[in-house]
Amino acid sequence: MIDAESPEWTEGDFARAKGPESLPAHVLNAFPKTAARVRGPQKTQTKAPVSIRLDQAVVDHFKAQGPGWQGRINEALLAIVKR
Repeated sequence: MIDAESPEWTEGDFARAKGPESLPAHVLNAFPKTAARVRGPQKTQTKAPVSIRLDQAVVDHFKAQGPGWQGRINEALLAIVKR
């Protein structure tokens, strides 16, 4: 089903599309994570995507500390590996 107010993009639409770097500074500043994501491709993959089941208490603990909770879990596990 196609939404009349949001039709499927054509090749021409993609060709005319612009990235977030084309936004005015005041708009881009309102979305700081967007600005941080403007970067080139990763040269070498440094992390492996995995699916893992954790106790809810573990997830809640790391999420309560704010954004970046998955990275903090990685750091905690890496500290154990390095011991």
